[in-house]
Amino acid sequence: MRAIDVIAPAGQVETVLSLAQQHCEDHWVDAAAEDGRRTVHLLVKAENSQIVLDGLQVFLSDTDQTRVMVSLVEATLPPVKDRKEEGRRRGKGIASSREELLGEMEKRSKLDLNFLVLVFLSTVVAAVGLIKDNVAVVVGAMVIAPLLGPNLSLALGTALGEKHLMWRSVTTNLAGVVLTLVLSLLIGILWPIDLDSRELLARTDVGFDSMALALASGAAAVLSITTGLSSVLVGVMVAVALMPPAVTLGLMLSSGQYSLATGALLLLIVNVTCLNFAANLVFIAKGVGPRTWHERKQARNSIIISITFWTAMLLVLMLAIFSR
Repeated sequence: MRAIDVIAPAGQVETVLSLAQQHCEDHWVDAAAEDGRRTVHLLVKAENSQIVLDGLQVFLSDTDQTRVMVSLVEATLPPVKDRKEEGRRRGKGIASSREELLGEMEKRSKLDLNFLVLVFLSTVVAAVGLIKDNVAVVVGAMVIAPLLGPNLSLALGTALGEKHLMWRSVTTNLAGVVLTLVLSLLIGILWPIDLDSRELLARTDVGFDSMALALASGAAAVLSITTGLSSVLVGVMVAVALMPPAVTLGLMLSSGQYSLATGALLLLIVNVTCLNFAANLVFIAKGVGPRTWHERKQARNSIIISITFWTAMLLVLMLAIFSR
């Protein structure tokens, strides 16, 4: 459920109420404030929140006195009964609105001190686990997964045609990978690696099964954030791990194992490519896109370019895997 609070001029209240009667489970109106505006509270099912938000933007776009706020509702008493016709109308099975997804991905793509600290900690944990051949420690680094967020935000930015989000995601992703490589190179110099480590060598071996796993995991990641099943993301973090192959690349380069380093680099590129390719496809299939025609036209161009690029990358990677 979502609680949508609409602060609007008194003359717009009837418009909001007409929308509420069609798509909301409940609604109520506060008394007028000193500036003449009134607050309409809407109780909306998650799958219908995008319809309501789009309608509000259409009806209230001509005034700058309007404010719309969306918050999550964990439970209501009495519970809201299902209305099958609403589910059929929605059709896509999306529990999070475009605005909620955008807000979440904006946070995940932010290049700040918290992100850099998470990359640092994840790199150290992954390096220790790989060198000591400790699978539990490696899984711990996977779960931290700081590099997953920028890749998902890149896919959403492509689907919405948000160039700012796309460039910020690319910048954050590159910063994370560069920091990981520098740290892992230093760790490899200070702490010589043991090539008997199975966990380490596993990140230098890549095959078509790795590609299939990354594609499935990328699709699962987008399904988890669009349907609200955030617990699925933990499994995705482990399945399509980006940190261990990046750390392995740095460790192998520091030890002069260039052939093994190539394998780690290939695995890293495979995971990034398949994750973005699958995420783009699922966002398209789910109907996640801009609201207006002009924005949809811009998004269509970015989607075409993105799909073409990732498809070409997949073909090149398949040839590289086959040649190895």
